[in-house]
Amino acid sequence: MRDPLAFRIRPETLDEVVGQQHLVSQDSILRRSLEKKEPFSMILFGPPGTGKTTIAVAYAKSLGIHFEKLNAVTTDKKEMESAIQTAKLFGHAIIIMDEVHRLDKTKQDLLLPYVEDGTFFLIGATTANPYIALNRAIRSRCRLLEVKALTDDDIYDGLKRAVEHENGINNEYKFSEDALRYIAKLSGGDLRFSLNTLEQATIQFDRDNEITQSDIEKINRVPNYAMDKNETEHYDSVSALQKSIRGSDVDAALYYLARLCIAEDLDSIKRRLLVTAYEDVGLANPAAVQRCQMAIQAAEQVGFPEAIIPLGFTVAELALSPKSKKACLGIEEAMDFARSRPFVVQDYLKLTPVNVQEEDKYPYDRPDLWEKIQYLPEIIKDKKFYHPAEFTMSNYEKSLNENYKRLQKQGRSSNLRELKKK
Repeated sequence: MRDPLAFRIRPETLDEVVGQQHLVSQDSILRRSLEKKEPFSMILFGPPGTGKTTIAVAYAKSLGIHFEKLNAVTTDKKEMESAIQTAKLFGHAIIIMDEVHRLDKTKQDLLLPYVEDGTFFLIGATTANPYIALNRAIRSRCRLLEVKALTDDDIYDGLKRAVEHENGINNEYKFSEDALRYIAKLSGGDLRFSLNTLEQATIQFDRDNEITQSDIEKINRVPNYAMDKNETEHYDSVSALQKSIRGSDVDAALYYLARLCIAEDLDSIKRRLLVTAYEDVGLANPAAVQRCQMAIQAAEQVGFPEAIIPLGFTVAELALSPKSKKACLGIEEAMDFARSRPFVVQDYLKLTPVNVQEEDKYPYDRPDLWEKIQYLPEIIKDKKFYHPAEFTMSNYEKSLNENYKRLQKQGRSSNLRELKKK
């Protein structure tokens, strides 16, 4: 029994990787690393079947150093310890970790010090958003590299290579161009899916006749992402989902959710709904934001197809909820301002103030004074980043705005000594 086609023709070098020119071209960071013989730890993230593990293995082989390939789901602590001990023997080594976002805290704690001291370089592969799914400690030690969805042309090139490759089909079966183009269109940017379809065709049909598009249609007529998709349509659907929720069009929001659910693209749905909840609903309905998080957790627990129930619930609620971007706009304005120039924190706000008299220190024991203290640096003490909504249908946001006005009217002071006397 032979290995699946996708494994038999796995690239040995970056030159053989399908697509991903931003990662494998001559001026890419991976090429520079190979030229200088200076490996680094990285997280390769992107959709399924786009070549994350393939790139990791080709990179390791091109460096010519020892590497171990593990999976965060199936590898236990003993296997990880064994891989680490082997890495120590080689001086420099690479550990490739599939599904790296599934590492529990114990396994992460085991890896981190060795990644830190250079015992080995970690290459993680994940379909999840690393900013959401990965522990900050892992992220901070690795370069994040996005592996993008493959285009139909990329998939077509990969299929032609598989047909001709000596370890692949080796030209023992003939495929029409329309057949290969059709498989590429069905694949939804997933090369592994397309290679599996190609292999199914060699099992179902004889070698004597050319395999055509109509033959492939007998095997599979359902696109991998179940949408008439080019390389941007998936992202357009995700974008349309957020804009429909923001515009309170519940019917459109449910339609775009359905497209993504047919594709079973839970990762994209999770990311976009969380961002939408906090960005567009925000302070107008914090309870809906919290319920969105709960719905996403429920969807993860039950999986598809039942995941559509909690997802549909939260999309309908978010679409019909009052909206407020005030918190989001406030932090964006603050970020822009903070990047423009630095300001020194006042002595009474520092963690361990030096040479500050007791009367001028922060009053931990005086909660009655906390909202009367000036917290912004003196030079920007009157700067405003949060601008309350002039009109809102949300009773919750109205109460926040009333409190904001009260605090503004009351004023703040940097003279803690005088505040304490009062």
